[in-house]
Amino acid sequence: MTLVLLVRHGLTAATGTVLTGRMPGIPLDDRGREQARVLGARLAGVHLDAIVTSTLERCRETAAAIAAARDGNQVAVQEDERFAEVGYGDWTGQPLKRLAKEPLWRVVQAHPSAVRFPGQNGESLAGVQGRAVAAIREWNSRLGPKAAYLVCSHGDVIKSIIADSLGMHLDMFQRIQVDPCSLSVVRYTPLRPFVVRVNDTGAAVPRTDSAGGGQAGAGQAGAGQGTQLGRRGEDDAVVGGGAGG
Repeated sequence: MTLVLLVRHGLTAATGTVLTGRMPGIPLDDRGREQARVLGARLAGVHLDAIVTSTLERCRETAAAIAAARDGNQVAVQEDERFAEVGYGDWTGQPLKRLAKEPLWRVVQAHPSAVRFPGQNGESLAGVQGRAVAAIREWNSRLGPKAAYLVCSHGDVIKSIIADSLGMHLDMFQRIQVDPCSLSVVRYTPLRPFVVRVNDTGAAVPRTDSAGGGQAGAGQAGAGQGTQLGRRGEDDAVVGGGAGG
């Protein structure tokens, strides 16, 4: 039974405002570095046979922080471009508020399996899922049935892997939430995958007031990045894993 730990990179200065995609030079900000440090400490005692990361800087930094925190079980970080961010094509670098007004945005939410992002470097979401799941299967085979390894990737990529593990059609994958520096876990067996954990940020479940609409406090996700229940709008969440890449 191969255990795969899926980690989204930590926060960047552009998270939640700009669809950074594969833009170079997008490092973690102070919040993201703290998130990565906290997650590294949480995973320090977990045995890992490999740490694999997207080739983009924000993932490499997150993976490096996790590797640096290892408690005796030192593991080198390896890169695999198949875990890289979606090729958003002409959408890359655009403000999310502007993209939300595009006709294609609604298709991305309701029928993502039909979407190919515009422009020469635009990728289909079905293609993203295909390359990411193929990479997982190859690493499973390479490391063997008793292995545990970590993959640091991006929101939409991780959501597509989880959807496949659940036997869920890609058109449903927007129902999955993957926050910055969250941990999801899938156990692969010869029969089928088992989804063990999804979007674990280490934060307590926020409390609401008696009217059901109170403010949620920041949890331990790192640097004041808490999750509020019941306070997301229709425009929030839906490209880049919920916060813009």
